[in-house]
Amino acid sequence: MIKVAKNAGFCFGVARAVDMVYRELDAGKKVCTLGEIIHNPQMVEELADRGVLVVDSPADVPKGYSMVIRSHGVGSDIYTQLVEHGVSYVDATCPFVAKIHSIVANTDKEKEIVLIAGDAEHPEVQGIIGHCTAPCFSFLTKSELENLVQIHPEFFSKRIVMVAQTTFNTLMWSECVKTAKKVYTNLAIFDTICNATVNRQKESQEISKCVDLMIVIGGRHSSNTAKLKEVCEEHCTTVLVETAAELKPDMFRGVRRIGITAGASTPARIIKEVQQTMSEILNNVENEDINFEEALEQTLKSTYTGEKVTGIVSSVSPNEVSVDIGTKHAGYIPASELSDDPNVRPEDIVKPGDEISLIVLRVNDQEGTVMLSKKRVDAMEGFEKICEAQENNTTMQGTVIDIVKGGVIAVTGGARVFIPASQATASRNEPLEGLLKKDVEFKILEVNRGRRRAVGSIRAVLKEKKKAQEDAFWADIEIGKKYTGTVKSLTSYGAFVDLGGVDGMIHVSELSWSRIKHPSEVVNVGDVVDVYVKDLDTENRKISLGFKKAEDNPWEILKREYPEGTVCDAKIVSMTTFGAFAQIIPGVDGLIHISQIAKERIEKPQDVLSVGQVVKVKITAIDFERKRVSLSMKALLDDADLAKANEADEVVASTEE
Repeated sequence: MIKVAKNAGFCFGVARAVDMVYRELDAGKKVCTLGEIIHNPQMVEELADRGVLVVDSPADVPKGYSMVIRSHGVGSDIYTQLVEHGVSYVDATCPFVAKIHSIVANTDKEKEIVLIAGDAEHPEVQGIIGHCTAPCFSFLTKSELENLVQIHPEFFSKRIVMVAQTTFNTLMWSECVKTAKKVYTNLAIFDTICNATVNRQKESQEISKCVDLMIVIGGRHSSNTAKLKEVCEEHCTTVLVETAAELKPDMFRGVRRIGITAGASTPARIIKEVQQTMSEILNNVENEDINFEEALEQTLKSTYTGEKVTGIVSSVSPNEVSVDIGTKHAGYIPASELSDDPNVRPEDIVKPGDEISLIVLRVNDQEGTVMLSKKRVDAMEGFEKICEAQENNTTMQGTVIDIVKGGVIAVTGGARVFIPASQATASRNEPLEGLLKKDVEFKILEVNRGRRRAVGSIRAVLKEKKKAQEDAFWADIEIGKKYTGTVKSLTSYGAFVDLGGVDGMIHVSELSWSRIKHPSEVVNVGDVVDVYVKDLDTENRKISLGFKKAEDNPWEILKREYPEGTVCDAKIVSMTTFGAFAQIIPGVDGLIHISQIAKERIEKPQDVLSVGQVVKVKITAIDFERKRVSLSMKALLDDADLAKANEADEVVASTEE
């Protein structure tokens, strides 16, 4: 039985660094590296054959050479030296290492201490130390950390910032974290072990638990390869080899279950060579019928650019997603190839264990990596759905991700749809900003299969919904039915009210029982009003609305509160040759005939009255049918004279007695 680790071989950072060197060479440049580009003698030798030099400092870079900073990274002083010596350089520092540089560079030298879990002699740790602004100390084991605690009591008065070399042993890191938490209260822990390292160590450990022999392929000076060996030999016999030449038949005698893994600096071709040699040895071992080549070849099967593959998500980080596609390549999806929405985080899209469809963007067999895209598969599948939606005139749902010149971009199922400004809102010239990041529904107006482009319309869906809403409304409406609506607009002749997708109009005469000049005297746009259907024109779909309430009818108020004979105040509102009109209550005016203004005869009302004057009147008659009211000021004077006469008669009678 042969068990092969899926995460064996080049990691993202190493593949990226080697790729940068080859790009420089392919561009015709003379290249050198600051130290060995990776800890693999065979790869270093291969690069040397192409003229790549290894230098120890920027001062050693020959004239005309471009320098590549390896994935381990360097201290800040190296960048200063590069500038001082005028050296052109390419920075291949692994992004995960650069993150650690950023953390330690932002520490406070007065208030903080940096603790680094890692080998102080390793170039990655030396680079981290070179970026620390606060005092820093490194440790390799739990006991070394405990020793630091004992000999540095001053640490307790400071904030401890704890980071790890990206290839540090994950089990050892867990132990060190527990120790630090027990002794330090002001502690900031940054788990900076690379996901690829974590997955590689975890997978190798699991395999080593169920095999008799573990083969670890990689350079002996490689930190992550050494840690793989440490992890595996806790559970079974483990052999580390750099090349196929180190494999011996005696290693496999009596062994029935074999596991294999490889360090992050191990090229795919070396794994391939080990596979071929191991197959030859195993096939010659007596009573053994193991075809290692066949077993390993399955994991080394090739792939090609443009191929559609299925992958299993192995890890998720902010910048990329690691994927197993069933080949010997380290598959990864850059964050930019996960989704068209730049605001979505990778962990919101996928999680470890998910099976997803992908497109191969680039294969690098030399480094053993393959770049993949999820969003392009989504776009292809989504575009087919778009084409179907156009053919069937169905409504699609999507999210507006961008506002562009002339319209907006919506994404549905990973495919992009352009929606022109004229089709993006219910009416023209409405602002588009309110649509950004909103879920919308739209119809597909046209597609271009050759260019994989589509044009959509939100307005078409809104029009359909409005028509359906109108049809339902008209099927239910009847005269006298009451509604609550919102004032939508005002004109000189009335107010238009939205009843829920259908508009009705309140004529200006229906807004108030008293006379008004403009609807704005009673209502404003946006007001919520209670109305009833006064009249319908079903053919032209026009609705006349009533707003005035019967109980507010001034003639009803007059009948209820001002019967004939009532004495009240009235305001003179206008005058004619035959009398003056006075307002009793808003909406009801009465006539004071010229003969009822004064006891003596007058030529015209203006001789006694003026517009705006408030006078006492008596309601002498009301004609509700003709809506006329007769008023008298004279009647009040006659009543006063009669009262005085009665008082005089009472006085005389009393005297006679």
